[in-house]
Amino acid sequence: MSILEDARAALATGPLCDSCLGRLFADRSFGLANAERGHALRVTLALEDDDPFEESEDCWVCESECDRFDWWAEQAATAVRGYDFDTYQVGTKVPPLLEENDELLREDVGLAPDAGEALKTELNREVGKRIGDLTGAEVEFGRPAIQFTLDLATDEVETHVNSAFVYGRYRKLERDIPQTKWPCNDCNGTGLWQGEPCEGCGGSGYRYDESVEQLSAPVVREAMDGEEAVFHGAGREDVDARMLDSGRPFVIEVMEPRKRDVDTDTVEADINAFADGKVEVTDLHLATHEMVERVKELDASKTYRMDVEFGDPVDADALQDALAELDEATIEQETPQRVTHRRADITRTRTVYDADGELTDDRHAELRIHGEGGLYVKELVSSDEGRTEPSLAGLLETDAVVTALDVIDVQGEDEPFAKDEFLKE
Repeated sequence: MSILEDARAALATGPLCDSCLGRLFADRSFGLANAERGHALRVTLALEDDDPFEESEDCWVCESECDRFDWWAEQAATAVRGYDFDTYQVGTKVPPLLEENDELLREDVGLAPDAGEALKTELNREVGKRIGDLTGAEVEFGRPAIQFTLDLATDEVETHVNSAFVYGRYRKLERDIPQTKWPCNDCNGTGLWQGEPCEGCGGSGYRYDESVEQLSAPVVREAMDGEEAVFHGAGREDVDARMLDSGRPFVIEVMEPRKRDVDTDTVEADINAFADGKVEVTDLHLATHEMVERVKELDASKTYRMDVEFGDPVDADALQDALAELDEATIEQETPQRVTHRRADITRTRTVYDADGELTDDRHAELRIHGEGGLYVKELVSSDEGRTEPSLAGLLETDAVVTALDVIDVQGEDEPFAKDEFLKE
């Protein structure tokens, strides 16, 4: 059958709007809306049959939903008034009856089930174009700032505001500050024990009063006017360790932000003022959501500076010989005893890339260790009762303990964390 014969058969099924008629032939001629295709076919048939031209006021297929593209777009734009966004996507929940009507039309005409275009697809596109005209935003099919879902059964527009992300590096300048909130184990973070303020945390619900997260994330949440902010770090340092020099990569995720295009230089300054010398952030940039996975999953090496105390006097040459043994050595480490309560007790193999240092007196030394991510450097020094081999204590045949630890660099093993494809500036 020709396209006109198919169109004639479609019109014979009952009243059809131009969009539902034209949608059957959506793969014909580019640059036309389905309503334009349907109108052209209706006019052509009227001319060919020399019949009076009549528009259809009803449609048994879509039940006039195709007349409401503008209305849906206006509802969507109203639903996100007050939100800053530049990308969006539209989806539609089509009632089963309308989907069945769409299928029956093709069946009645004798067309393939997938001929032309589905009602849902047309709604997504046509309403989407109008939302763009109303808001100035652009369609994005990956992870847009806003996801609209049109529910034809309830006449409601559901909106999902995707998170916004800020990437940077932090320096933790004081000890005894965890990276993230640390709920109290005694009261499970409730602040209460048997109806009274928990003695373990003083009723706060946290083991520590402050964290890197608490000194930074609230500022970003406020700047973006979001509902909540979550801190994601590239690994973490011990609570008693500082994070110095280049800092540790992190991402702060803000849920349901009303503002996205914030001035990161201003946010950076505000965080540093709020943290009051305890934490400092640098290199803040707006980032994509992929940056969270990158920060958490990218293989990274770490460089440490540490103060070490020995159980017996140590000779300077003996220390240098031991460090030379550790330099570029492959280390086998059973899970340290101090963390076996929260990590699987397995044996890990890690590489020391560089080890150097010097005595400050015959019982103390300052060391610098650059190692593969996941290397337990405290145990590299102490041996953890032989659970780490080789170790500095084992090579020197004396007890050795880290008395102060600083992380001074965290870098990707093969490439930097910050790459243009993961940043928005």
